[in-house]
Amino acid sequence: MAKVLGVNALFHDPAAAVVVDGVTVAAAEEERFSRRKHGHRPVPFAAWELPELAARWCLAASGLDVADLDAVTYSFDPALAAPAEELGLDDPWDHLRQTYAREAGGFLGTALPGLDPAAVRHVPHHVAHGASGALASPFVGGDVDVLVLDGRGECGSHLAGTYRGSDLTVHAAQRLPHSLGLLYEDLTDHLGFLRSSDEYKVMAMASYGTPRFLPELRDRVHHDGAGGFRTLPVHWQALAKRLEPGEEWSEDHADLAASVQARLEEVLVDLARWLRGRTGGTRLAMAGGVALNCVANTRILELSGYDEVWVQPAAGDAGTALGGALHVAGELGDELRPMPGADLGRGWSDDELERYLRTAQVPYERPADMAEEVAECLAADGVVAWFQGRSEFGPRALGHRSLLAHPGRRENLERLNDVKGREQFRPVAPMVLADRAPALFSRGPLPSPYMLFVHDVAAEWRDRIPAVVHVDGTARVQTVDTAEEPLVARMLEAFERRTGLPVVVNTSLNTAGRPMVDDPRDALECFGSAPVSMLAIGPFAVRRRGRP
Repeated sequence: MAKVLGVNALFHDPAAAVVVDGVTVAAAEEERFSRRKHGHRPVPFAAWELPELAARWCLAASGLDVADLDAVTYSFDPALAAPAEELGLDDPWDHLRQTYAREAGGFLGTALPGLDPAAVRHVPHHVAHGASGALASPFVGGDVDVLVLDGRGECGSHLAGTYRGSDLTVHAAQRLPHSLGLLYEDLTDHLGFLRSSDEYKVMAMASYGTPRFLPELRDRVHHDGAGGFRTLPVHWQALAKRLEPGEEWSEDHADLAASVQARLEEVLVDLARWLRGRTGGTRLAMAGGVALNCVANTRILELSGYDEVWVQPAAGDAGTALGGALHVAGELGDELRPMPGADLGRGWSDDELERYLRTAQVPYERPADMAEEVAECLAADGVVAWFQGRSEFGPRALGHRSLLAHPGRRENLERLNDVKGREQFRPVAPMVLADRAPALFSRGPLPSPYMLFVHDVAAEWRDRIPAVVHVDGTARVQTVDTAEEPLVARMLEAFERRTGLPVVVNTSLNTAGRPMVDDPRDALECFGSAPVSMLAIGPFAVRRRGRP
């Protein structure tokens, strides 16, 4: 019966998680508390910064004191690291990261007074990723293959293995400098976006292009036939000129994005097929930042031969806080339970929410039925800021911290991107009841509660819900289970009664460059600064004058 605090800090997305007796109790990213996107930039000089606020909240939410902990995990093992120059990386200050990792016990002891530094255990980065996938998945306790791909860990960028119970067998790992994650980061930077942050923008842009540079990419990036891969340097400038931030992109840039995306998908399918061929497995769990590429995830499900694919909702480095805690809990003998959902962050009682509203001195009301009230506003083409229950762990808004809108108005895509201050090529997602989804969406897995796969939109529905249909005819669907999300489900049913549409637009409740809204103050600030019609915060409605 172990109580384990997991911590991720070294690269980006610092986060904390608590696992008690094999059950995931709480998990949160530091950015939601500090209001700094991704917590800190992934530079060596910031590697000492710990998720102090997130860790303290996770302990409090779990009813634990530091002295109650059996272990604290840190998702990087400096004993496995090597100098950057030996790994072929141009990172002259990387030794700072390794120093900070070696001294993690002391840093954590300072951040969490009363912690015995001897309780801190270093968990290899990709093992922590793998555990966040397999040991949090519905497959935990049985046999499940795991595929991890990201930018980098101690010396590698990839792990392929099998879990039997909580025991991991590693079948392959890729040593740096070869990295599919770093390749995609380099492209992100070349296209004028922020590396280790904006890779999802490249995925969106790829749908506007054709992969005409695929022959060049196949020459530079390929599976090695033994469970690994090679990523040779790409002369990006020879394919499309470098973009400066905010500069207008062209067909060449979209084609380059499409080419790298296509090659990434091909190599990922090769890696998954190799792993399945080695193990004969039928179930695959995925984690690592590359696993947030929902287009590639659907290709893997389609072409790898696996019957089921499950992706950790916090697949990026934040998820290693949870994975490290699950890994050590398993080592300590706990029977691990599947992750109960993504809503593992902060929540507030109705009384607490009302105190925030009174303090802010904003007019509010308590509708008899919030689901009906929001559906009425959406049907009248209002935009609703939806703040309900505990916040999500990971980058996806899944019906707890969301912006909602009418999907039947094509112009609502541009409208929401304007509200959020985003690029207009960025799509928004459909939220739909799980039992209604098969009539509208195909190809990707259903149900799909974590918005981590793309689906084809049925031809007869594309003109009916145009706001959520991407340029390539796909959508990144979130399905809603009535038993797990009764309020969201009733809102969707009420909206369909009014409009005949079983879908609502769902995008994250934030504006560009800001973390997702987390606490009531964040929600009020966002509502006050963005042209949103209604804030549905717990049982209370705050309306903007002159809006529906």
